[in-house]
Amino acid sequence: MKVIPQILLVAVLAAGAAAWHYREQLSFVEGDSVEAARGPGAPSSAVLVEAVAAETGEVSTTVHAVGTARAYDAVNLTASVSGIVTRIAFNEGQWVEKGVVLIELDAGAMPAELAELRAELDVAKRLHERARTLRDTGSVSVSRLDKLAAEVATSTARLRGRELMLADYLIRAPFSGRLGLRRISVGALIQPGDEITTLDNTTRIKVDFRVPETALAALKVGQTVEAHSVAFPDQRFEGRVETLDSRVDPATRSIEVRTLLPNDDGLLRPGMFLTATLVISRRLDAVLIPEEAIISRSDGQHVFAVIDGLAVLTPVILGIYLGGKVEVVSGLAPGIEVIIGGVQKVRDGTSVELIPPEAGNGGGDGA
Repeated sequence: MKVIPQILLVAVLAAGAAAWHYREQLSFVEGDSVEAARGPGAPSSAVLVEAVAAETGEVSTTVHAVGTARAYDAVNLTASVSGIVTRIAFNEGQWVEKGVVLIELDAGAMPAELAELRAELDVAKRLHERARTLRDTGSVSVSRLDKLAAEVATSTARLRGRELMLADYLIRAPFSGRLGLRRISVGALIQPGDEITTLDNTTRIKVDFRVPETALAALKVGQTVEAHSVAFPDQRFEGRVETLDSRVDPATRSIEVRTLLPNDDGLLRPGMFLTATLVISRRLDAVLIPEEAIISRSDGQHVFAVIDGLAVLTPVILGIYLGGKVEVVSGLAPGIEVIIGGVQKVRDGTSVELIPPEAGNGGGDGA
């Protein structure tokens, strides 16, 4: 007959357990809640969370590419005529100014012919001047004066032509720049097209690289470019977009962009491999929040904003990620606090109490 007391004991224990489990839903006198029954000295039911305020900062949209450095002006110096080198007037690696004579070739009898033509022109000018004087007295006919004038013009043209031919035997720098290695020696017979040396104007460096056509609308002349070289890992070379190609490559769907980098210190040399970062847009007042505040859901990205002591689930549109922070394009204003610690413990509308992030290291999401 001991079975009945045992059954009663089990029923009482089960009722007590159920009452404890559903204690928050039980009604008390006059409909007061559990918190009201606890009295005014009872502890708060707000969830402790860490939060930081959304701040403003600078955000840049960039495109990364690779390219090869080229001199602003570059040429392989050659001769336009055949001749024997009689003088070399430069040193390898020397900086030369535009128009300086670099190589002299043997011009044969051409200098003597030039002197003869100058003498002929001088005689023709004197005869023409004398005829003009006599024409005033009627001693020289008009036809004679015209013939002498034609002889002056012919002698001048012949002299000019010979001077141009002789100039081909003097090889000059077409622009200011730095010379490369010498490829010829005195006494060598060179032919048109034979390389003498190279000349590069490296005070500015051209870098051509390709950018996807998706960035075409944001590309503009004058935009900032930052370039880096493995030869100088700690050096940053900053320049500008000089021009954009007129066509998009149909095979790669990209457009070629030409940039100019100042190179007054001469560190960059033609042929160097460069990685370039093109800044296509810059926003100085972008809204930034920590990445920990982002909540990814099937309907998009959200954050818990703290408004009037409540956690409010707020949809946001994100922009650029910046090493621990992310840009909020829309949905959040600067100064609004967002929860970064304790996110897993709150729901939309949960009452929250803020604690400093430093104090939350031991009681954040892992608490």
